Amino acid sequence: MLKKSIEQLKAESVSTGKGSLKRTLGAVNLVAIGVGVIIGAGLFSLTGIAAANNSGPAVTLSFIIAAVGCAFSALCYAEFASMVPVSGSAYTYAYATLGELFAWIIGWDLILEYSVGAATVGISWSQYLIKFLEKFDIHIPPQLVMSPFETATLADGTTVHGWFNLPSILIISLITSIVIRGTKGSAIFNVIVVTLKVGVVLVFVGLGWQYIDGANYQPYIPENTGVFGEFGWSGVLRGAGVVFFVFIGFDIVATMAQETKNPQRNMPIGILGSLLVCTILFILFGYVMTGLANYTEFKNSAAPVAVAIAHTPYTWLAVAVILAILIGYTSVILVDLLGQSRVFYAMSKDGLLPKVFSDLHPKFNTPYKSNIVLCVFISLFAGLVPISVVGEMTSIGTLLAFVMVCVGILILRKKQPNLERPFKTPFVPLVPILGILTCVLMMVSLPFDTWLRLIVWLAIGFIIYFIYGKKNSKLRNSKTDII
Repeated sequence: MLKKSIEQLKAESVSTGKGSLKRTLGAVNLVAIGVGVIIGAGLFSLTGIAAANNSGPAVTLSFIIAAVGCAFSALCYAEFASMVPVSGSAYTYAYATLGELFAWIIGWDLILEYSVGAATVGISWSQYLIKFLEKFDIHIPPQLVMSPFETATLADGTTVHGWFNLPSILIISLITSIVIRGTKGSAIFNVIVVTLKVGVVLVFVGLGWQYIDGANYQPYIPENTGVFGEFGWSGVLRGAGVVFFVFIGFDIVATMAQETKNPQRNMPIGILGSLLVCTILFILFGYVMTGLANYTEFKNSAAPVAVAIAHTPYTWLAVAVILAILIGYTSVILVDLLGQSRVFYAMSKDGLLPKVFSDLHPKFNTPYKSNIVLCVFISLFAGLVPISVVGEMTSIGTLLAFVMVCVGILILRKKQPNLERPFKTPFVPLVPILGILTCVLMMVSLPFDTWLRLIVWLAIGFIIYFIYGKKNSKLRNSKTDII
């Protein structure tokens, strides 16, 4: 239960020179990083699912409710990030408020989420690449796009086994090389792909708007079927739960705090700005999508956006959407790898993980050894394991981190009310409490196997902590730092 003092964390945040991360990111870079990970393929699929099964055209209201729920946690993150601009995000905040063991739990949990996320997105990226290339009559041998545990039936009826998923390995390796070359270069690359991705969303909204049929909005909130969550206001709320996971990702912005210029100002802008930008885009997207086609048409559709596009003369938009998904996944992989290596870096600097994870490149000042280890680990998963085994991209770990951050705000406001806070979460304790309740509700709604995966992973983490981390903890071995 040993804690780091806020003063110690602030001292770490201003350290410069050899062994320190470079501060190269501005507010625009941070907003782009947040938007880059929030806007993924989920926008193009979950919007249709929520409209067809839960909220109908009122999916726009579901987006607003989900955004408000996320905002509670985002406001708490913004206060911490402005106070303690150090790598590690929720891990670091837990270290200052809840103690080393809770910090380890959060850090270890985020490692799992980012790893599984990057591997899963890498496999999905490969699948969408195949679809995109097929539009141009380009075909990759099936053995090179499947794991050894998967099979495919060819046109002549023969069955072939996969060797490895080559595209997923290549995209993860490519993004790793970009991440290693520096945060500034990664941020520039991210801005480019985010611009393209947002551009496709805006093109869909702009071109589709003129073909909206007002009759598709009647009724705006369909009558409840008698089952909770199937339309009516309960459906709007259930829809908010479905699309809530589209918003998750802004927390990764907080992992970049130690590489941010003027973090006291720019971190809150990055966290809250990315959430605001995405909320506006999502509302416009959902409004146009349900205006082009009746919400009932999205039922059981694997590609609801294609259903909406069919109501316009712009059939080429379907190809553009696949391209947007590819671009979207690319930026998600980039930000996942950035965020994970920074959590590793923070835990290694504290002695809880081996020093290799905090060694910086002599030229680029990035934790390159950590990036390489992660690249090998994630590539093996993405290239050799089926997507069904890698795991459903759930967000239980992120939600747990959200809860810890909200709890941390309550603790610090009570124990150290006079600390300097460049950004203050409004309406404390109401906002943190609402953040906790929202996230716990989302966690309870997740399937059992997600909880089982989390419990098994945390059990492995406890073993590593008590064998290695506790013994090598710099805080534990430096009594002067104990508060």
